[in-house]
Amino acid sequence: MLPLILDLIGRRVVIFGGGPVGARKAAFFQGECQVLVASRSFGKEVRSLDVERVKVDITTASDQDLMGLMEGAFLIIAAVQDPLLNNRILTLSRELGIHCNSASGDPGDVIIPSVWKGKSHTVAVTTFGRSPAMARYIREKVALDADAIDRMIDLQGRAREALKAGEPSQERRSAVLWEIVRDEAAWKALGQGMDAAWEYIEGRYLHG
Repeated sequence: MLPLILDLIGRRVVIFGGGPVGARKAAFFQGECQVLVASRSFGKEVRSLDVERVKVDITTASDQDLMGLMEGAFLIIAAVQDPLLNNRILTLSRELGIHCNSASGDPGDVIIPSVWKGKSHTVAVTTFGRSPAMARYIREKVALDADAIDRMIDLQGRAREALKAGEPSQERRSAVLWEIVRDEAAWKALGQGMDAAWEYIEGRYLHG
């Protein structure tokens, strides 16, 4: 499997299952996608979300009814408690050529990672289902350094533009930016503010 960052704004995501797992999946996509949650009942977590809800008994619904709910979707999420029902949803999504994430049962072709979003960066982590706790741990470790990472990204952007103006070699520009990231003094200067960091970068890397 390959990790990708996709723009899903306006895309349709259909989630089967109105319990806690379905709620977590719906919350993940809420605000970015058109989210529909299909279930016989909905927990309070789902009811609190700004998503479309359709009552359906997945156990007794026909394949045609379920496929009708899937129509136009970019992604199907099978999040019911019964792995066999999830497998049925997965099979139907494959028949329609729609990507599917399955919470249990046979694996789908999409993994929903543990995500941390900083101001200027996004980190997604997965252990491929082997250790959700470890995925959360890695995400939280990154979050501890989020402010410093965002400041370094801003500093890198400024340095990159300055290097483009004065350094014709792309290879050399890349090497300098990598040196800055590895420079402990640059990170220390960032702790004193962007102006102090930029003064250090200019003297050390741009006018040497």
